[in-house]
Amino acid sequence: MKFFSGLFTERLNIIGAWLLALIWVLPLLYAIWAAIHPIEYEANFDITAPLTTYNFINAWSQAPFARYLVNTVMMTTMIVICQFTLCTFVAFAFARFEFPFKNFLFALVLLQLLIMPDILIVENYKTIRFLGIMDTILAIGLPYMASGFGIFLLRQTFMSIPKELDDAAKIDGAGVLRVIWNVYVPLSIPTFVAYGLVSISFHWNNFLWPLIITNSVETRPLTVGLSIFSMSEAGVEWATISAGTLMTTAPLFIAFLIFQRQFIASFMTAGIK
Repeated sequence: MKFFSGLFTERLNIIGAWLLALIWVLPLLYAIWAAIHPIEYEANFDITAPLTTYNFINAWSQAPFARYLVNTVMMTTMIVICQFTLCTFVAFAFARFEFPFKNFLFALVLLQLLIMPDILIVENYKTIRFLGIMDTILAIGLPYMASGFGIFLLRQTFMSIPKELDDAAKIDGAGVLRVIWNVYVPLSIPTFVAYGLVSISFHWNNFLWPLIITNSVETRPLTVGLSIFSMSEAGVEWATISAGTLMTTAPLFIAFLIFQRQFIASFMTAGIK
């Protein structure tokens, strides 16, 4: 009886997982359908409908997607480089150094994970306005330069690295910076890749803060540009919007497919140590 109960539970979990996956993928399937078919077929699911690239060409020509793409790449690159640098040094300090209130300070870092970024929008806006950098790419990225999540992940990875490697490097005359660069960074590549993908996907798709802080084509990222592009006086063309959406999300899908093994492996080994 217990065997059949366990088998039923397992089958139920599998069915539930497939249903959730189907619910998640349906909007994406519609976006793909609408993007690669003529406008008259955006709500007419005819399997014999002709394929077209017109929607992609139309979306690219109607809005400055090239400029939006450059802005987004510059923004995410700046944020990820700053996060990698700051989080690496802070995580190494928590993993290898002893200093007063170490555990308390690390608890404050973990507390940051519980605070939604949207809560700080007003204060961040006041700070950016005080600094006089409104409507700049730097203004978009400045509130995200340090990350509690990145510090946590890298600290856990650094603590799993044998301390004997530090001693061996110091015997060879390596200083702290050289130990980090030559020992810890190479051994933590999967974690850097996994965290990089999470950070890039978040900031690539970030909408509310860039919408508030930017006001020109020269600084708008893809998400804000796509939302303004969809506000057409002639009505919403879902085929064109779907094509624009696919163009904005395609780089993330490609990056995940390339680095999915490192992504999964890193989170499997991360934990409280």
